Amino acid sequence: MKAVLFDFSGTLFRVESTETWLAAVLDRAGLTLPEGELGRTARALERAGALPGGAPPEAVPGHLADLWATRDRDAASHRAAFTGLAREVPLPDPGLYDALYERHMTPAAWRPYDDAADVLAGLRERGVPVAVVSNIGWDPRPVFRAHGLDPYVDAYVLSYAHGIQKPDPRLFALACEALGADPRETLMVGDDRRADGGAADLGCAVHFVDHLPTDQRPDALRPVLGLAGR
Repeated sequence: MKAVLFDFSGTLFRVESTETWLAAVLDRAGLTLPEGELGRTARALERAGALPGGAPPEAVPGHLADLWATRDRDAASHRAAFTGLAREVPLPDPGLYDALYERHMTPAAWRPYDDAADVLAGLRERGVPVAVVSNIGWDPRPVFRAHGLDPYVDAYVLSYAHGIQKPDPRLFALACEALGADPRETLMVGDDRRADGGAADLGCAVHFVDHLPTDQRPDALRPVLGLAGR
């Protein structure tokens, strides 16, 4: 493989836990919840799928179904879908719903997987170009910069910027074009069998990793070095 495409969330980075996410926003707002309520509220938000990059919704409310299906095609839809899910859970201040969404876009909310830097650096040393291809409603470049990974990424191909979301092969085609790469010599690495698997329809090879907490997935990206740069 002469080029590599990576997904963002669940592949190179993992978002913070729902409880940490909620606690950070409450603290910033100067609010507290009664003893035991923080955990219960965080679990309700997790069941609702309110944290982008976190657990998917257990059930999408009917009034959000159409929006959910196309949430990654533009920034406004992404925000509306996730704040809509969050509003299914009562919070002590209505301003918290937008504050939660804003929090998830900050570098502090994300941690790279332990092997991400080494694998990206190894690809750079071999002269293998890299693109990030993500279904997302915002620009993750500040996250990559804050964690020191931006120098290893040659292109970012983001669904909301193109109005196309994975598994549509057109998004992967744009990434290959940005790298000047032949899809037949390109590897897509992701955690979503359906979304990231769409690269196979373009002719890319696909390598899957599991969307796990960082402490449970220390080296799942390392096999990429054995697949690329030959």
